[in-house]
Amino acid sequence: MIRRAIAAGVILVLLIVIILLVRSCQNSARISGLKDYANSVFSTEQRSINNGRQFFNTLSKGASSGGAQALANSINDGRVTAANQLTKAKGLSVPDEMKTAQQNFLLALRMRLDGIANIGTQIQPALGTTANKDAVNRIAAEMARFYSSDVVYKDYTVPPMIGALRRAGIAVGGVNGVPIASGQSLTDLSWLTPSLVAQKLGAQSTSPTSGKPAPGTHGHSLDSVSVGGNTLDPSATNTVPASPPPTFTFHFTNSGQNTERNVVLKITIGGTNVSAQTTVPQTSAGQSTTGDVKLTSSPPAGTYSVTATVGAVPGEKNTVNNSQTYQVTFQ
Repeated sequence: MIRRAIAAGVILVLLIVIILLVRSCQNSARISGLKDYANSVFSTEQRSINNGRQFFNTLSKGASSGGAQALANSINDGRVTAANQLTKAKGLSVPDEMKTAQQNFLLALRMRLDGIANIGTQIQPALGTTANKDAVNRIAAEMARFYSSDVVYKDYTVPPMIGALRRAGIAVGGVNGVPIASGQSLTDLSWLTPSLVAQKLGAQSTSPTSGKPAPGTHGHSLDSVSVGGNTLDPSATNTVPASPPPTFTFHFTNSGQNTERNVVLKITIGGTNVSAQTTVPQTSAGQSTTGDVKLTSSPPAGTYSVTATVGAVPGEKNTVNNSQTYQVTFQ
């Protein structure tokens, strides 16, 4: 009986030792996993911030960097880099305690990627001869994505990550602690203003002119309107996809004897509150030009009267040819 009791005691001690060793290994693995994840977020965030700085440096050079196409190509390089960073972040090994932080981190990276991508599509319109005012405004609006991404990272990614580390007894910051990135992707809040964007890009001024109209005739004639490369027919019912919100391309001619500035192009859809307009900075006498008007939202499905109008300019007396109405089925 004594020998059996001693044997049972030895077995019990061994079990306790094994359990303690297993728990120690599990805790060590947990701590290593938390540290590895935090370090991966730190390095990814640093690369994202650096990519943002390069993006804004490129954007600051504007047209002087080799023209609209060269600038758009450089921005596309930044988009590819941001996309790769997001893909790698999605592949991180995420401890359970870090799942909330991971969701928010991916959201911040997605905002930056979308901001770069969307701005890239507006570079050529912003630096072109048509519709640059709206393009500049869209670029400024997209800057809010970078500001929002910084808020998501600093206020919704970092706090839960630090909390998980400290609950595990892991030091944060300092000489020996896990590093936490704290940079900003939006380098200057002034980027949120269209005037700063226009200045940096070197976009044409779209400020209104004042004074009496120059001598001679003034005005425009609307030649046609197309959507997705298909010219709308004023004598038939046209079919246009409602989503994504379509872009109407105006083809019109300066039929007067003067250069005109700040020509407003407008689309209205009867029976709805959907409309949009853009401003063409300048047209030349006797020359044809184009301008894109993108709807800000998708129209309801159905058939509507869509009116395209080239706004009258100072000194214009004949506006008969300034507008055209089309029957359009949105589906």
